[in-house]
Amino acid sequence: MTEPIKVGLIRCDTHGMYYAALMAGHDPLKLQRPVDLDDDPPYSWQNGSVHYYFYGFCADPRQRTVDTVDGFKIVNVWDVHRDAAESFSAVLDDRPHVCDSYEQVSDGVDLVFIADCNEDGSDHLQLATPGLQKGVATFIDKPMANEVGDVEKLLALSKKHRAPLFSASILRHLPGAFQFRARLADVGKLDCATIRGLSGHIAGQIHSVSLAQAIFGGGIETVHTMGPGPLGVMHLSWGDRPDRPKSGVVIQNGDGRTQYHCAMHVTAYGSAGAILSENNINDWTYPAGAANIIKLIKKMVLENRSNKNMSDELKESLQDMVEAVRVVNAGRLSSAEGSRPVRVDEIH
Repeated sequence: MTEPIKVGLIRCDTHGMYYAALMAGHDPLKLQRPVDLDDDPPYSWQNGSVHYYFYGFCADPRQRTVDTVDGFKIVNVWDVHRDAAESFSAVLDDRPHVCDSYEQVSDGVDLVFIADCNEDGSDHLQLATPGLQKGVATFIDKPMANEVGDVEKLLALSKKHRAPLFSASILRHLPGAFQFRARLADVGKLDCATIRGLSGHIAGQIHSVSLAQAIFGGGIETVHTMGPGPLGVMHLSWGDRPDRPKSGVVIQNGDGRTQYHCAMHVTAYGSAGAILSENNINDWTYPAGAANIIKLIKKMVLENRSNKNMSDELKESLQDMVEAVRVVNAGRLSSAEGSRPVRVDEIH
């Protein structure tokens, strides 16, 4: 029997519990109401949000409606809000140790998991460094980092200490995105597309770029942004590649207040017509994308145990995340310089 992958989890926010609930046994009723709502907890999962999407069977709040991934055991957790980390531990069957510092999380584990629901990734290099220096395989939730410079430092640490490193957005591995991609041939020669995104903040924008990569592929060459707001509208161009949208993809971000359960929508236009996505890219389907990421994380750790090189699937996904951070950085430069088109290879 294969030994379970021992996990140290940094940041017990809503994404932390989101992934934990897919890889670890837990009490669904505690997950439904882990704290008194009058306590004004820092994270939405403590108000029952993760339970709401994972246990959608109305007649029984204990009946799960999403699949899990086995083979993991969460042993260490840490959060800047210690009470949130203690609440997190109390929900899980294995009652992971609540660490006093993020540096301790990587002690005695096979995997460091850095969760990030709404932050900008500016602390990811700091949080990942202790584990990478110990040679521990590491997953970094989106975005891999806020700046490309930090991405390069993370990759260098991974290489120096032979610590496998992976990072991804749920949207890059969402079944609904793959279903849309499979329909592209219906429009004939693909001309252009639109994505209704979540926000111009990097936490949301990375999802939009990752969705574009999942459907249309990587290799984005040029980024052109305009308002309203920061990165309100972003145009992505793949140049003259015949296998990409000829006129590019426009990401139109909303204010987040009118979107049904964080829904995103895609349209594609070509010589033979257009496709509008079904309403299947939203909080009800995101767990499936998260489960696909966990399967890849498991693959990364098991490959490392067997001294195998990282698989092409993992390499391609990691490459897309690196590109996505570069694309967002290019979008910021475009905005700062009067909305000029910026080549992605300008960003270092």
